[in-house]
Amino acid sequence: MQAPSVGGVMLPRGNGDTIRLSRGASLTDFAEKIGANPASLVAVMMNLGEMVTATQSVSDETLQLLGGEMNYQVQIVSPEEEDRELLESFDIEFGENEGGEEMLVARPPVVTVMGHVDHGKTRLLDAIRKTNVVAGEAGGITQHIGAYQVATEVNDEERKITFIDTPGHEAFTAMRARGAKSTDIAILVVAANDGVMPQTIEALNHAKAADVPIVVAVNKIDVEGADPTKVRGQLTEFGLVAEEYGGDTMFVDISAKQGLNIDKLLEAVVLTADAALDLRANAEQDAQGIAIEAHLDRGRGAVATVLVQRGTLRVGDTMVAGDAYGRVRAMLDDKGQNVDEAGPSTPVLVLGLTNVPGAGDNFLVVDEDRTARQIAEKRAARERNAAFAKRTRRVSLEDLDKVLKAGLVQDLNIIIKGDASGSVEALESSLLQLDVGEEVEIRVLHRGVGAVTESDINLATGSDAIVIGFNVRAEGRATQMAEREGVDVRYYSVIYQAIEEIEAALKGMLKPEYEEVELGTAEIREIFRSSKLGNIAGVLIRSGEVKRNTKARLIRDGKVIAEELNIVGLRRFKDDVTEIREGFEGGINLGNFNDIKIDDVIATYEMREKPRG
Repeated sequence: MQAPSVGGVMLPRGNGDTIRLSRGASLTDFAEKIGANPASLVAVMMNLGEMVTATQSVSDETLQLLGGEMNYQVQIVSPEEEDRELLESFDIEFGENEGGEEMLVARPPVVTVMGHVDHGKTRLLDAIRKTNVVAGEAGGITQHIGAYQVATEVNDEERKITFIDTPGHEAFTAMRARGAKSTDIAILVVAANDGVMPQTIEALNHAKAADVPIVVAVNKIDVEGADPTKVRGQLTEFGLVAEEYGGDTMFVDISAKQGLNIDKLLEAVVLTADAALDLRANAEQDAQGIAIEAHLDRGRGAVATVLVQRGTLRVGDTMVAGDAYGRVRAMLDDKGQNVDEAGPSTPVLVLGLTNVPGAGDNFLVVDEDRTARQIAEKRAARERNAAFAKRTRRVSLEDLDKVLKAGLVQDLNIIIKGDASGSVEALESSLLQLDVGEEVEIRVLHRGVGAVTESDINLATGSDAIVIGFNVRAEGRATQMAEREGVDVRYYSVIYQAIEEIEAALKGMLKPEYEEVELGTAEIREIFRSSKLGNIAGVLIRSGEVKRNTKARLIRDGKVIAEELNIVGLRRFKDDVTEIREGFEGGINLGNFNDIKIDDVIATYEMREKPRG
């Protein structure tokens, strides 16, 4: 039935009918559903005070607004539902359907370690795995997640447990929530000297929302002021009642630092799994599971840590993970050994994907490469539309009075590059959650994994964006290009520093007294070993000039390996010199730091006072 709409535009009006649209749909998609001309819907939106083109992805709110105006109930299809429908169109079932009872075999429990920052989660995993992860973490905080499998003995029987290592800082809330969803049991780490903290409660709520049993590890019992009984009392208020108090939650007092009672904790995990869960999976079907983490490796391309949840993943299988696909070239276990297959609850590093999937993306094995490519492309298109349509959060700036009086609205455009997809995603979600107001919009124009490239600088130049490099640096001529174009590139290695600095800049509070000025870069061509001085780098100066007694950082494959180094010695042939210019060769001594390799880049800089104005 044709009926006049707003502004006299003739349109078919609904009778309260429901139409289903995917997130990020355009007015053209809406028009197709109701048999209308897209141009007329553009006119309706103009009458409603919104300038929207026919093919532009629009937000859920805009679709609902238009639906209300046209007398239609608009139902936004969730990404999960859309994904299920997409897979059904290829006759693929993803999920819990694993065949009959006779097909199911026991699988190890998958465990996530949660808790407040600095309560010893990484140290606990360290004690369990007997490897040192803490040393490589900037600021002592786990930057991105991995997965590890360990064996323990319970009742004279060897039992395996898979650990997913989710980061502890609050900025990683979204990833931690995903960690809980892919988890059978949560270990809640609480420091006996600190007790229950805000993030402890946050982690507890994630575990409860995911409906997983909880084992409490009361850590730091060897520290002065430790009171494990107080922790038990505090957690009773949140519904976790210890077995010794008549409840059903197992509490284990441990010291991750001294390795006390780690075996008892692992036993508690196995016993909890046996008592509360039926952990079985079909090992015969095509593999399905979740990508826990992924990054770009210069030598091996896109690599992803995946957790097989059902079926068996084999080398040579064709898989789709999020919007990435490819044939599995090789698989490595958590010890770096090559494996040919991985069964349920087994984490492996997979090589052979076309690009980097997102942390938390589902993966599945399909029969043909063509099917994999089609699924990946459809998912990528959907993600792109949803990203375009995502309403950017607005941030209220304290010093915008003049701008507001002038009636202007400001955008802060940001490009995020990082060393792993989980970190990039966490940083993006944290920035978009900064204080909401109406004056300034934060827009993440692009996010990706890998070094800052010239194309990132090009995008930033065309849109006045700030580039954030998280645990990565600029590669090639990107640095010079950024300086030439006046693009602000900021580097961070700890996530909350990035969040605090951006927030401070938005609020007009950022008044740096000093700024970092890049002096020059040197490429290591040879390494000379000296019994007196350690390793000396034989270098070619690639750009600028390298000066003695300045600061330096070491870059390997676009990633920062070491910060805060000092150029202790500088030589040209046999002479000590104070500086070496571009195009010349020389020797650089980095003092006590000896972990250098051929092709590494030494980037030197100095801190100069920044004039205020």
